[in-house]
Amino acid sequence: MSEETRSETYAELAAVGPYGVRPGHALITMVEPHPGHEYAYNRWYEDDHFYAGAMAMPWMYSGRRWVATRDLQLLRVPEKSVVAQPVTAGCYLTVYWVTEGRYDDHMRWTVAINKRLNRDARVYRDRTHVFTAFQDHEATVYRDGAAGPRDFHALDHPYAGLVLQVIDAESPSGRAELLERLVSRDFPKRLAGSPAAMVTIFRPTPLPGDRMTYVKQVEGVDTRLTLLWFLETDPRDCWDPYFTETPADAPGRTELLAPFIPTIPGTDKYVDQLR
Repeated sequence: MSEETRSETYAELAAVGPYGVRPGHALITMVEPHPGHEYAYNRWYEDDHFYAGAMAMPWMYSGRRWVATRDLQLLRVPEKSVVAQPVTAGCYLTVYWVTEGRYDDHMRWTVAINKRLNRDARVYRDRTHVFTAFQDHEATVYRDGAAGPRDFHALDHPYAGLVLQVIDAESPSGRAELLERLVSRDFPKRLAGSPAAMVTIFRPTPLPGDRMTYVKQVEGVDTRLTLLWFLETDPRDCWDPYFTETPADAPGRTELLAPFIPTIPGTDKYVDQLR
């Protein structure tokens, strides 16, 4: 083995620190390829970046891409979103799990490798990061209790759809109360008998100062919660009324509610349906 790999260091790192299976952290990134670049962007992400820019990194152990075709984009609410302008922006969503307790280790690697990818011209420029943030896991609420896949299976299980929901509390102090109510009261009721097998709840963390300049700093880190609803049916088949009827006393302010379906890895399926 080449001395450049410093294999003895890898052995030392593997012997210490957390190495559980729980998704303690996530990278959630919603991206809009620029008009005319949809196919090229998709091929770059499918053939290179998903692996070299993400899955090959330490402690990022599971990932999945999702897509919003034009009809799915048109289901999004609210019309005036602080997350996506216009609300239809961001037709690709990719979600990755990071091992609990390994966020700092992963971040040091990801900043370094992305600088290298950028230097080696392996970063696709004609795209916009609409909503990209590393997030800390707060809770997972399951529809069926102990039965069925767990959250650490969620990106590998063949779910038919995913709904991204971004909620803001009124104040930083109110986020803990919002989270408690959602987990203990609202979500168990919403999940009962629903097409969603689980909802995972995260809170965003600031990106490091030496991040890539094309990724804007995360907003709402003190007030925001990011929810991922994993669906067993196509979101178009359950959007109304499951995601369109909001209780009058619903807590927080939904800044984005956006449905997606899974991409087919290695293909350009759905690229011709984005516009």
